[in-house]
Amino acid sequence: MDISEVRKGSKIMIDGVPYNVEEAEFMKPGKGSAIYRYKLRNLVDGSSTNKTYHSGEKFTGANVNTREGQFLYREGNNFIFMNTDTFEQYTIEETLLGDKSHFLKEGTIVTTMMLEEKPLDITLPIFVELKVTKSDIATKTDTVTAQLKSATVETGYQIDVPTFIKEGDTIKVDTRTGTYVERVVTKK
Repeated sequence: MDISEVRKGSKIMIDGVPYNVEEAEFMKPGKGSAIYRYKLRNLVDGSSTNKTYHSGEKFTGANVNTREGQFLYREGNNFIFMNTDTFEQYTIEETLLGDKSHFLKEGTIVTTMMLEEKPLDITLPIFVELKVTKSDIATKTDTVTAQLKSATVETGYQIDVPTFIKEGDTIKVDTRTGTYVERVVTKK
């Protein structure tokens, strides 16, 4: 793969390690060859790095594929998933998941990125529904702006919610930003 083909979202191998291109910037100075600047995320340990390359350099594409998985349970710092096609189980460490672990509850369907047969990362659904297990008491004050209070959901994640949310309510959370979207009303 020529450097000019590498774009944001490309998966490439550098020194035997798979990287995801997070940002790509092209610069053509007045003299000399074109410069490509990349922000890369290591798909094995999750670390980020910035690298600069010159035109003409070559890369090997990472043999990455995706499959659907279902989160089963947590065991210490490991999250256990099941391939929904073959029913095989696989483990992803909490350090690889990062903040995504805050939105996983049993039964959540995810897309798992695999390098050969090694799980690297997951893609969560955009919205998840989580039950509020603990909620601060709201104080009434005269104000024009909406008031927020802190609440803890079933996964242990703390989130700011409107004052009318109480313990036992189910809320919809945006997994991209980690913010409250709306209260889920259950039909009786």
